[in-house]
Amino acid sequence: MRQLIVRRLLQTVPLLIFVSIACFAMIKLAPGDPVLSFVTPNMHAEDIERIRHNLGLDKPGYVQYFIWIKETLSGNLGYSLINHKPVLGQIMERLPATAGLMGASIGLAVLLAIPLGLVAGANRNRWIDKLINLFSYIGISVPLFWLAILLMYFFSIKLQWLPSMGMRTIGVNSTIDVIKHGILPCTVLAFGFLAIYVRYIRSSTIGQLKEDYVQIQYAFGSTKRTILFRHVLKHVLLPVITLLGLSLAELVAGAIVTETVFSWPGIGSLGMTAVKGMDYPVIMGITLFSSVMLIVGNLLADILYGITDPRIKTTR
Repeated sequence: MRQLIVRRLLQTVPLLIFVSIACFAMIKLAPGDPVLSFVTPNMHAEDIERIRHNLGLDKPGYVQYFIWIKETLSGNLGYSLINHKPVLGQIMERLPATAGLMGASIGLAVLLAIPLGLVAGANRNRWIDKLINLFSYIGISVPLFWLAILLMYFFSIKLQWLPSMGMRTIGVNSTIDVIKHGILPCTVLAFGFLAIYVRYIRSSTIGQLKEDYVQIQYAFGSTKRTILFRHVLKHVLLPVITLLGLSLAELVAGAIVTETVFSWPGIGSLGMTAVKGMDYPVIMGITLFSSVMLIVGNLLADILYGITDPRIKTTR
């Protein structure tokens, strides 16, 4: 296991370099100029060039990239071109809001997907399997922003049961208020995750039910429910671990569209604001942070594989 961790960490370095170069190149090739955010109608060309020089945007692209890499290695992700605040400070400030929302959504999706996927796989091609499959297809096909607007219209505007925007009510500082604001965005995100998780678990359940150990358990007189939740469930957890590892990056990057629709003050809305304003340091910081979390998630998934299934061995 130690060799696996060391090998994966060594593989991380070239991967992060490739991600940073690709992201930096795409940002530079994108249309727009961040200097325009500082330009006023009465500003002279010399003033505009002075702003460009102060921001370091007058240097060649490769020089800007190496300067950014040098600062990043020292723990400095730079300063925002819009509000002049440290990028890392802004990410860490918004991380709890995104992690709380995404963590609750993924946790709720997993808790619902495991029994639904097991039941669908155990009753293949029956009415309950078709019903769960229909639900999954709808969840995969429906755009989350449309679902968010729909829920906001019914539960916030029509019924007025839940708040529609933000994370807190002005003047109210309580946990219940935060939970009420998070119900709608959490439901939207959990709906999208649930549809994907159910499909994976159903497919894995169908494959496990064909294994010899299942037939042996039937021969010993075990019930179908016991086989599903005591024996098959252990093997079904493997694809779930993979999905959770891949979802770790989303705990950081968040759901950009969902956070924007509900005005949730997380990293996703920060990234959307940065894209609109061509705020290069913030975009690069969020991309790099998300990439690191994705790599860490994959590494944790590999470690949990060995814990969940001791038969999995790691080799050089």
